[in-house]
Amino acid sequence: MKDYYELLGVARNATQKEIKSAYRKLALKWHPDRNKSPDAEQKFKEINQAYDVLSDEKKRQMYDQMGHSAYTSGGARAGGATQGGQGPFGGQYYYTNMGGQGFDFGGMDPFDIFEQFFGFRSPYGSQQPRRSVYQMNLTFDEAVKGVTKTTVISGKEHKIKVPAGVDTGSRIRFSEFDVVVDVQPDPHYKRQGQDVVVEEKITFPQAALGDVVTVKTIDDTVKLKIKPGTQSGTMVRLRGKGIPYPNSKQRGDHYVVYKIQTPTKLTGKAKKLIEDLKKEL
Repeated sequence: MKDYYELLGVARNATQKEIKSAYRKLALKWHPDRNKSPDAEQKFKEINQAYDVLSDEKKRQMYDQMGHSAYTSGGARAGGATQGGQGPFGGQYYYTNMGGQGFDFGGMDPFDIFEQFFGFRSPYGSQQPRRSVYQMNLTFDEAVKGVTKTTVISGKEHKIKVPAGVDTGSRIRFSEFDVVVDVQPDPHYKRQGQDVVVEEKITFPQAALGDVVTVKTIDDTVKLKIKPGTQSGTMVRLRGKGIPYPNSKQRGDHYVVYKIQTPTKLTGKAKKLIEDLKKEL
């Protein structure tokens, strides 16, 4: 892995303001929800690792003194209730106690609550405690609406309360371990952060003349009025109908994209009507 200063593109004497600004730009550029390149997820994790160290004065001082090898990531990863050996995950922490009660971050800048899990040897001779990390697989509905699941970890039964709105890579911290979630994609809803995008297929007459359609959101259904002359690709925004922000009353938006369907088979009468329309237009 590159030197953390090189990863963020800052000088070794960069200020905290410069480090944070560089991190913001790179995190937005490489976030897997925005960047679909194959190496985006790994790049995003490396950026978060670098920011975790350089944004903390004590960690940064140790990094400058001990070098990059002192911060080589370690620790445990698990799938479901079985442990593995992969390194730290990117994502956001959501803190909860063993009873599953979540804590609101109180409107803090989300860039200030990004954290990474490190297991490394202290340069002062003591071993930092290593936290176990477990992966939990969730359906799209479980992730956007929240869920409580019971699982067995290290021979003990635990109730894991997942707040509504988590996404792949989100990390929930408990007193003894961390849980990182992996969310299955949904065939109907395309997720973009806390926003959802759906395609609504409409016919040419509906687009040309206007109509009213019923659209399903993640919570309910709404009626939308199609304006006469609507073009394919027209987008309608339903404010606040998207995915909740974890431990918050705020929500993302729901976007509807109209796609005009072209019929593949026509009756003789339909062909005649379309030919007449073609002449008229």
